[in-house]
Amino acid sequence: MLDIIRQPWPWYVSGILIALIMIVLLFFGKSFGFSSNLRTICSACGAGSKISFFDFNWKDQKWNLLFLIGAVIGGFISSEFLTNGNAVNISEQTIVDLRKIGISPSHDIQPPELFALSSLSDSKTIFILLAGGFLVGFGSRWAGGCTSGHAITGLSNLQFPSLLAVAGFFAGGLVMTHYLLPYIL
Repeated sequence: MLDIIRQPWPWYVSGILIALIMIVLLFFGKSFGFSSNLRTICSACGAGSKISFFDFNWKDQKWNLLFLIGAVIGGFISSEFLTNGNAVNISEQTIVDLRKIGISPSHDIQPPELFALSSLSDSKTIFILLAGGFLVGFGSRWAGGCTSGHAITGLSNLQFPSLLAVAGFFAGGLVMTHYLLPYIL
């Protein structure tokens, strides 16, 4: 059984599992999104007494916090115990494009030029990570949800604002990848 789990699975398996989870969430009247967990955590820590945005009954969102904890634990178990030791398979063209901007393909998921502990001594890397984190946080708040919330829950509920948000996420990602990232790195 472990041999089956350790092998790469076809892409459509995750699609089927996400669809099944969405059916269950829709049945119970829940919506999915990771960024909502940040609001829930802030509310649980008492931020609701200072800022009205965080003033809600966070206990109604305990299930989403458990999902977040499960995702973190599942990611850890997967990376530490279920890996087959092979590098992530990426296309040759992607490898060429990454090398052009100074990133070497690695045997890890994250490029060491950005995510190794030694890279934290570089002020440029720290700025990129802080600015990226701020933009993701600001963008998810401004858009009323994160990519997973809009693309999975919003589109499953046929919400037009989610369709616009997802189109914006993709357009922004393409602009960043093809036009901005080569100049930043």
